[in-house]
Amino acid sequence: MRLRPLAVLALIALSCPAVAQDPDFGESREPVWNATGELGFAMTRGNRRSENLNTRLHLVQEDARSKHQLTVSALRAKADVTVVGDDGTSQTVYQTSANRYQIGGSTSIKVDATHNWFGAARYERDDYAVNDYQGTFSFGYGHHFFNDDDTFLLLEVGPGYRRAREAQTQEVNSDYIVRSLLDFGRNLTPNTRLSNTLLVEAGDDNTFAQNDLGLTVAMSDALALKAGLQFRHNTEVDTAAGRKNTDTLSTVNLVYTFR
Repeated sequence: MRLRPLAVLALIALSCPAVAQDPDFGESREPVWNATGELGFAMTRGNRRSENLNTRLHLVQEDARSKHQLTVSALRAKADVTVVGDDGTSQTVYQTSANRYQIGGSTSIKVDATHNWFGAARYERDDYAVNDYQGTFSFGYGHHFFNDDDTFLLLEVGPGYRRAREAQTQEVNSDYIVRSLLDFGRNLTPNTRLSNTLLVEAGDDNTFAQNDLGLTVAMSDALALKAGLQFRHNTEVDTAAGRKNTDTLSTVNLVYTFR
């Protein structure tokens, strides 16, 4: 069943309660910029060889009435792989096993301290996925259940559009999607924060889900260590080529906050 974005958005809008603005909401203040960079690298030598590099840059600008975000991430890995030739003999070769980068951004217009409207876009290239590239655009409604110094919980939902090219056939497909985002953060101690972000893009051609769980321990105002666990799931994959529906990535990154 094809999704009708305007109809879905209308239903979301009608379901949102009418709220009065807070008396002090919308008071002008200077936009605040915040940027964090993450970098992780691992290398093994000896009986087996492997290299893994992952990096992420997150930019945020926020004022009383809007919030803008931009995220760029990349993953590249090489490892020893056993290859079986046509004659049945096997050999170990050192080759690229992961090569993916992603850029995404969003803009939120605040109705009040709890409700907002958003627009979001995401583009991804992956040499080891069923689609060598895909891009999505969506818009909709967001609701903050918690938004204070210690706890953050945001839910966004809305219709969107996806365009992707299949790696094997080079065929370009497009379909309508429903995008939902659940973003959570909680300060466990003054220098330890637990975070979890779940993104789901559901459509007729494929349903993509990515969950990022992280634990960040601050060592100073600018420097921190972050342990992360990422799950990525696609309902449609090339099983004949040995592709799996779910990928996992475990990381330990150095995080720097630009001030």
